[in-house]
Amino acid sequence: APLFGFLQLLHKAFVFDTPHTEYSMDTLRVTYQQLKTAISRNINAVENQILTRDSMGLTEEQLQELRQSFNHFDKDHSGELDRNEFKACLLSLGTSLGHGDDQEANLTEMMRKVDPNDTGRVTFDAYLDFMTRQATDEDSAEQVLQSFKILAGDKPYITEDQLRGDLPPDQAEYCLQLMSPYPDGPEGALDYQSFASSLYGQSDL
Repeated sequence: APLFGFLQLLHKAFVFDTPHTEYSMDTLRVTYQQLKTAISRNINAVENQILTRDSMGLTEEQLQELRQSFNHFDKDHSGELDRNEFKACLLSLGTSLGHGDDQEANLTEMMRKVDPNDTGRVTFDAYLDFMTRQATDEDSAEQVLQSFKILAGDKPYITEDQLRGDLPPDQAEYCLQLMSPYPDGPEGALDYQSFASSLYGQSDL
């Protein structure tokens, strides 16, 4: 308001230009509105991220780490990652992509999940959802692995008798159908480790 009053005094004195500034009142008004819009947009973005964090069970530190990594590899500051930037971001966070040809195949599969419309770009929300699901799957696979390890008496393999003795009949039958023989193990030994890994698409448990 003081600026507008000052402007009116200048106009009454027939002063429309001044050598002391290159900005007009209209320029300041437009810039001020743009600033308000930008602040409002940022506030909404932060509020949405807080809601996302809470719904996904992330801590503030975890969300901050993911945001910093995303921003670091967003080289053109577009708010999105291309395929190579997404790959670099995943590797920086310790995500295993495999080796050689498998690495590109695994990356392509991941891109399908975060970019279902095949735009070649990954938004922060899609990246955040993907990383959260990855962490959840890893936790779940580890829990399944530890459960089988207990049933197996800490052995790296499990037997049909142990499965049928500790699991409901339908679950035991399901495991028996899908578990492979344990390499170099005694007769009837089953590989619960590869079974737990395959349940969640993990390959390096």
